[in-house]
Amino acid sequence: MRNIACVCLVLIIAAFSVHAQEKEQVKTGHTNTNKFRQLYDEFSTPNMYRAASGAPGVAYYQQQADYKMDIVLDDEKAKISGFETITYTNNSPDQLTYLWVQLDQNQRAKDSKSPLIESESIPPYAEPSSFVQNYMNKPLERGFTIEEVTDTNKKPLPYTIHRTMMRVELPKPLKHGEKFSFSIKWWYNVNDHVVEGGRSGYEYFPKDGNRAYVIAQFYPRMAVYSDVEGWQNSQFWGRDEFALPFGDYEVNITVPADHILEGTGQLTNRKEVYSKEMMQRYEEAKTSYDKPVIIVSQDEVIAKEGLFSQETKTWKLKAVNVRDFGFATSRKFILDMMAVKISEKDVMAVSLYPKEGNPLWEAWSTKAVASTLESYSRMTFDYPYHKAISVHAKQQGMEYPMICWNYGRPKEDGTYSDRVKYGMMGVIIHEVGHNFFPMIVNSDERQWTWMDEGLNTFLQYIAEQDFGQKYPEALSPQDKHFPSDRGPAKLIVPYMSGNQDYIAPIMTKGLNTYQFGNNAYGKPATALNILRETVMGKELFDYAFKEYANRWKFKHPTPEDFFRTMEDASAFDLDWFWRGWFYTTDWVDIGIKDVKRYFVSSSPNKFVRNVAEKQGFPLKNLKPLVYLVEEGSEDYEESLRDGTLLENSIPLKQYVMDNFSPEERKNLKTPKYFYNITFEKPGGLVMPIIVKYTYADGTSKTETYPAQIWRFNDSEVTKAVASEKEIVSIIIDPNEETADIDTSNNSWPKQEQPSDFEQFKSTLKS
Repeated sequence: MRNIACVCLVLIIAAFSVHAQEKEQVKTGHTNTNKFRQLYDEFSTPNMYRAASGAPGVAYYQQQADYKMDIVLDDEKAKISGFETITYTNNSPDQLTYLWVQLDQNQRAKDSKSPLIESESIPPYAEPSSFVQNYMNKPLERGFTIEEVTDTNKKPLPYTIHRTMMRVELPKPLKHGEKFSFSIKWWYNVNDHVVEGGRSGYEYFPKDGNRAYVIAQFYPRMAVYSDVEGWQNSQFWGRDEFALPFGDYEVNITVPADHILEGTGQLTNRKEVYSKEMMQRYEEAKTSYDKPVIIVSQDEVIAKEGLFSQETKTWKLKAVNVRDFGFATSRKFILDMMAVKISEKDVMAVSLYPKEGNPLWEAWSTKAVASTLESYSRMTFDYPYHKAISVHAKQQGMEYPMICWNYGRPKEDGTYSDRVKYGMMGVIIHEVGHNFFPMIVNSDERQWTWMDEGLNTFLQYIAEQDFGQKYPEALSPQDKHFPSDRGPAKLIVPYMSGNQDYIAPIMTKGLNTYQFGNNAYGKPATALNILRETVMGKELFDYAFKEYANRWKFKHPTPEDFFRTMEDASAFDLDWFWRGWFYTTDWVDIGIKDVKRYFVSSSPNKFVRNVAEKQGFPLKNLKPLVYLVEEGSEDYEESLRDGTLLENSIPLKQYVMDNFSPEERKNLKTPKYFYNITFEKPGGLVMPIIVKYTYADGTSKTETYPAQIWRFNDSEVTKAVASEKEIVSIIIDPNEETADIDTSNNSWPKQEQPSDFEQFKSTLKS
């Protein structure tokens, strides 16, 4: 008999609810639009090449392309020529009847279509240099000249050039496990990357008549053939970078004898191209872990700037298991090195720069390289190569295996601003970090730019903070931390709250993306930072991220491989996160819609009285219950008059006395305040609700409600909070962790937002 009254009350309320629903018109059916539905429609089906776990499948394969090259740089004519032999191994199960080779230099050829795909209009004004470049210069003779394509017996092979791709016809089908070797003889005129643009080229220094070369994407390179799409067939328009197979390289590069050169791979004839003094300094650098050792000094460089040697030297480099090759050379280059310990292995951190880069480069470039290798190795895998090189180029930021170009130039008097200093440090960290993504974890940049730029920018943020902690003297006095410009959630808010007509999902080909930097770099970096710090926690995220890096190092991952591995290694179902952040342009906006305070009463409240009346159920038949009444309501005022609030709630006190021992009663909480808090979500992105509760005694508590709280209602949810202390303030996302684009609805009581004019006045005062 004891529970009959409760059962009756439940039945009454249920009947009341059904009665109310009977009045509603039945709606038509709909597809599953729940933001927690799985990504089966978006993801490719797992197969023997790529497992459902996100790991390479049992039949995973990748092709190999090995190169032997002889390269000659004509400094006087700024012309580079080469003869290369490629040995291609078909590890796929397919027979191949032709091979595709990338000719990226053709993007600058006279007949290039790249300039024709951009919308342009006549500007109201222009710098003279850009005006001449755009409207007065005749097209320069750029792009590859292919002189011959032959087999190993010097027999010509038929080939077809389609813009930046060349198809080479095979004499017979290339079966699984077979190799085919062929040679290409070529040349092109090197571009001035400062004037003409481009990812590589030379910078001309008119004061001394020298050039500094940063040379990459300079030789015909094998395209990728994979299980995902067969031959990589996306042309190079200038933005999307490249995907390449791994292989071994033997490269001989002939340059003027007074040049200093560095490039991908082991320098196998160091004693032939280094002077005796350089060799001594190099040996010293191999055991210098705290500061760089100057191998070629600024004074030595200045002494030979005007000599222009007519002799040549050949630098021989050999690289194993790399996906590309790049080099830099000039008589203007200063060279320094230091060792960095990666686990039990020593790696050389190296910098090349002209005197125009000093004093900034001599002070910080090589240290930034070393610190970056440590940070990335901690987050992924030990850096596998023997060196990493940072090369100064006036306006470049570009990466290749073991070598990268970086900007950041002081004024002529050697002074520089914080912006130049931090920009130089940041770009070095970013470009050196690209050794990991995508030079080793070899994603397809033509298809998924974010997989290399976004993942790398995320790690760049971590490495920048590490660098600032390791070298606090590198920071300006006003900065306690490295002032990263991407990564923290609040920095992406202006982009995500912008005009939706000019925003594309992250899962968009880079060439077709609005606001490329925000889309490919900033937003994915922020998404991963939020995933690590707010959603998953650092321990689970770091484990899963490292698992992905190790599964796919020296392989070709896809987005699904990354998404699946992150879930597989963490036991986190993150489909809702990938869908929202990567497949849509939704934004975050979570607010406090309403807060109501309740108190306990033993008098039946209005809701129960109405239900009982409609069902004809006598209140006297209900057993004594505990009721909640809203502050300020009629029930509340009535309970005050009757003395039936919490302090005098006899049914509650009686239940506690009857069901708990004296010892157990000591451990019970005694909440006096009950809050009904309604959270709203004007933004489309599903995110956890991070709430800071501040109490009347000045203490506070932060609670995080998982994102799954939105699974049944994508517009608003309600939380009931029982508190022993009075809550005086509620703030959503107090530390700006979620990229909430509108904080005006994040507080209770609502905080008045300063007007734009008031904000402007405050900046003037500061």
